[in-house]
Amino acid sequence: MKPNIAVEVKALKRMTVTELREKYLDVFGEETRSRHKDFLWKRIAWRLQALAEGDLSERARRRAEELANDADVRVRTPSDIPVNDSPAPERTVVYPFAPSKDRRLPMPGSVLTREYRGETIRITILDKGFEYDGQVYRSLSAVAKAVTGSHWNGYHFFGLAKKGDRG
Repeated sequence: MKPNIAVEVKALKRMTVTELREKYLDVFGEETRSRHKDFLWKRIAWRLQALAEGDLSERARRRAEELANDADVRVRTPSDIPVNDSPAPERTVVYPFAPSKDRRLPMPGSVLTREYRGETIRITILDKGFEYDGQVYRSLSAVAKAVTGSHWNGYHFFGLAKKGDRG
């Protein structure tokens, strides 16, 4: 890339969207509908480089046209697909959803305890949730929030996060 083009491209990054839209008009000779700053500066930078150093070679253009002609571009959906939104029954496969159990949690029935502000917090791990103070919660974080009144990561609050875990 020529030095003056490199300077111009750097200057594009500092321009506002309005300035980039004006520059686009200057470079392409037509207005743009885009107000996306990254798109505009990249498009203008490409055009400035193409004008200064030359565009694609004729050979490259022909190859691009060949590739485009070979592409299977669909404008309409194929006529053999049923019009209704339900999929064909013979193609539908249903897999039951089984949520994965977090390895940091002890087995259901286990009791976790923690001291918090002079009080011992005890929760029981259930198959689907956590019981604290006679109420069932969906997550450890919900229990921690009920205890503290503010959001906590439940695994950290109850000391279940392993060293290096961020979850």
